[in-house]
Amino acid sequence: MATATQKITLSSSRDIPFNKLVLSQSNVRRVKAGISVEELAESIARRGLIQSLHVRPELDAEGQETGLFEVPAGGRRYRALELLVKQKRLNKTAPVPCTVSDAGDDILIDEVSLAENIERAPLHPLDQFRAFQVLREKGMSEEEIAAAFFVDARVVKQRLRLVSVSPALLETYAEDGMTLEQLMAFTVSDDHARQEQVWAAIKDSWQKEPYTIRRMLTETTVRASDKRALFVGIEAYEAAGGYVLRDLFQQDDGGWLQDPVLLDRLAGEKLKAEAETIAAEGWKWIEVAADFPYGHTNGMRRLAGTTIDLTDDERAEREKLRDEFDALEAEYAEADEFPDEVDARLGEIEEALDALESRPLRYDADQMARAGVFVSIRHDGQLAVERGYVRADDETVEGQEGQGADGCSPEGGESGGVQRSVIMVGGTATEPEEDDEVETIRPLPDRLVSELTAHRTLALRDAVAANPHVAMTALLHRLVTDCFLPHSTRGCLEAHVREVHFPAQADDLGESVSAKSIQDRHERWGDHIPADDAALWDWLADQDDDTRMELLAHCVSFGVNALHEKPNPYGGMGVSQHGLDVRLSQADRLARATGLDMVAVGWRPTVGNYLGRVTKPRIIEAVREGAGERAAQLIDHLKKGDMAKEAERLLAETGWLPEPLRMVDPDADIAMDAGGDTEADDLPEFLAGDGEDEDATEDEEQSMVAAE
Repeated sequence: MATATQKITLSSSRDIPFNKLVLSQSNVRRVKAGISVEELAESIARRGLIQSLHVRPELDAEGQETGLFEVPAGGRRYRALELLVKQKRLNKTAPVPCTVSDAGDDILIDEVSLAENIERAPLHPLDQFRAFQVLREKGMSEEEIAAAFFVDARVVKQRLRLVSVSPALLETYAEDGMTLEQLMAFTVSDDHARQEQVWAAIKDSWQKEPYTIRRMLTETTVRASDKRALFVGIEAYEAAGGYVLRDLFQQDDGGWLQDPVLLDRLAGEKLKAEAETIAAEGWKWIEVAADFPYGHTNGMRRLAGTTIDLTDDERAEREKLRDEFDALEAEYAEADEFPDEVDARLGEIEEALDALESRPLRYDADQMARAGVFVSIRHDGQLAVERGYVRADDETVEGQEGQGADGCSPEGGESGGVQRSVIMVGGTATEPEEDDEVETIRPLPDRLVSELTAHRTLALRDAVAANPHVAMTALLHRLVTDCFLPHSTRGCLEAHVREVHFPAQADDLGESVSAKSIQDRHERWGDHIPADDAALWDWLADQDDDTRMELLAHCVSFGVNALHEKPNPYGGMGVSQHGLDVRLSQADRLARATGLDMVAVGWRPTVGNYLGRVTKPRIIEAVREGAGERAAQLIDHLKKGDMAKEAERLLAETGWLPEPLRMVDPDADIAMDAGGDTEADDLPEFLAGDGEDEDATEDEEQSMVAAE
């Protein structure tokens, strides 16, 4: 016979006069969070009490009901009602809808309060957008919606901007396929087809940050000198149906490609074909993208391959090219400049020699089976292939046979070790009394070992402090391990360099002079760094002081952080305003100490890295400062796109730098108040903000996320 399912019984509901309610001391909410009591009171006055209170009859010391009801769930609503009573807007005997549970309920009143607060689900931003949209369609203005729900009008406007996003992308966001910041980036364009094309192109790639989405959506043409165009080739682009716009009246560097989507597709297909060829070599994985962010190989170990020697034919070809190069240089040694055809031939010879000198590496098959390759496009349109990177998850760990978990051989008699009981007294493990007949030596108690090693640690600190050479070796050993062997255990020295990654970066960062210099230096050192911990110590100890100092400087450099980021005024994650001020001040000090010159390291203002990202007044100001008033007057009538291109040409050799890249005068530091906050009026102009397009969009997105 089947047993009937036990049915649950819900608590009854009734109206209770407000003056019969008291706030329970078991309410778990102690900290103010979210909407204020004052705003909640206004909401109740406007819409009524949407959610009833949960109450229980109050009992006296004898367990009898007092006629009052305590409120364990709904404390903020109770406070809001109490405020309305104090303001004479609600009668103190007004009936309040309540759900009444039994005073003798088995469920603790504290559990009811906790469940009421943690089981609620916040409204999804997409549902909020749809609700705001319905209210606006029914006649409410954006300001009225903001006032009704006590949010900033900008939040309402940001939510309503989602109407311009493709429904397919909205569904992707609803299924957690993209972030809110990425979704908001699509609002810069109303073209749903183009939005979907962009998302299809980047959803599986590295580069899908909001600024990348905005750049691709607003990119209507691509210069023929763009690395994607060079990689694909103009002929292949035109053969696929693409159109190139050319200027017949002035130099246009080959023109402008009018179909970026087609170009991206062709570049992706060509990269994929190259990757399929490389896959035949036997690698475990291959990552393909038009470009990878700077530092994409961080945390990976690079295999040390064997250089493939030149063949006899290649050696003969190299000597022939060198002879031709020397002959041409000698023939035109007295000329002021090379003829065009000679100059072009010298360039071809240099490229051919570079190709012969850049020898490929050979890797063992077992190494390739757990390593991978990055395939991308170089700045000059050539294929970039980075072979031999091993991810942390693919590293093999060799076990030590015959050892216990602590690395020591297990002890025991002929029948093996015996597990003894551990008796805890006052939180400390004590050992049972020893049987005189038992002669085995048991491990020392953990607490005793900790006390003994504390003595040794203190003595070791003193010994290291008295021996600078050993201290330098220990520090170098730790830092070199961090930089070159990132998956090793931390060891005994609590010192480390944490490489700072860049959450936002320009497309050309990886091709900069500084990036190439760091990469070359890192690879040069990596060729000598032993992979074994003990061998690394011996190698470091044998180096002369100049070599050790050079290596120390290289490792320390990875920890430099001169990034500006939006400070968090509430503490917690992120950096405070005071912390940011200290960081930037120390960065300026480092720049002065090293004599850093951003012009000397190759930074130039371009449309991509600055001029196309700021407002027209900023562009004119830059040209005025760098090239003079007359140059600024020549471009002040142009549209922004043309103005930015012309400004790039005018500023190319002037050495002009935007304010964040300039050397800061130590006598002109920003004054801070006693609390460490910088007054808005005292901020540098580049931090005070002037409505720049991209920065404004990012600020809006951050405000929107914070308002959720």
